[in-house]
Amino acid sequence: MTDPKPIVCTLNENDLRGRLEQIAALGADALIAHEEANGIHTLKFRRDDETRRQLEQIVDAEANCCSFLDLAIAERNDELILTLSAPAEGRPVADELARAFSATP
Repeated sequence: MTDPKPIVCTLNENDLRGRLEQIAALGADALIAHEEANGIHTLKFRRDDETRRQLEQIVDAEANCCSFLDLAIAERNDELILTLSAPAEGRPVADELARAFSATP
């Protein structure tokens, strides 16, 4: 049995602020819709190369600082779909991250 991933973010305050600003800017530019059900956030974005590049960058960065988060990008019709979830103990972090896409940069 593997040990669960620790529920911790390794970013310092300045890096976290910068990441949230980056997320908010992408959301302001490309977010179409945000739904949440059973602890899983589904965020829909305009589908284009730049949005995909930015989403991939955010997913990679979050995998490094918050490895307990489960983030995945998929394409459906003319949208990029980001799914975001976490174990029960990490849901507040997942919720905050999902809300950041709807924040004003």
